[in-house]
Amino acid sequence: MTIRVDDGQTSLPDDEHGVESEYGDPEDRFGTADFEVDRPLRPVNWNLLTADEAMAEWTDLDAWVDWLRLSYGLPPTVVPPYWHRHDELVWELSALHTHWLNAYDCEGTPSGPIGWHRDFAEASNRLREWVSTAGCRLDRDRRTRQTIWPGEAPRDSGGEVEIVDRYADFLLFVHEDVAARRRVEERVRAAS
Repeated sequence: MTIRVDDGQTSLPDDEHGVESEYGDPEDRFGTADFEVDRPLRPVNWNLLTADEAMAEWTDLDAWVDWLRLSYGLPPTVVPPYWHRHDELVWELSALHTHWLNAYDCEGTPSGPIGWHRDFAEASNRLREWVSTAGCRLDRDRRTRQTIWPGEAPRDSGGEVEIVDRYADFLLFVHEDVAARRRVEERVRAAS
């Protein structure tokens, strides 16, 4: 990260990729805006999130993944544009995000960051393998391939899709995910 000093004032650089304008104040990025100081970090179980929790987690994770790929110069063979459409990548990146938040917590241990980097190197290998298996590329994506076991009905694997606007697809994906969670919540409320 580059810090700019103007007239004795220290400030973060303007984000040339639009992250600041899309996610607000850089100091509120990476999940820090909704921290409760007395509450410890917790892993994110994407299967159990409410619609509102999912919206917050998707926003935080997307901002952090964008920071991660830019800060570490990660190629699409490690973090592809449509990472959000691959469960295995979401779970891995979400775990890395939580680990990073913990490693760089002001009350954490001084060795936390080096532990995160060690684990990040290992996770990068897993990400690379999953991206390769799924067939993700910079300009095209397809669903993660799934083996059909004997007796299971064939699944629509869909074909490759061209990636035209990554962020627009992310917004659509999150909108659909949150709407599906709201429908489940409404059914649960109606059944009560």
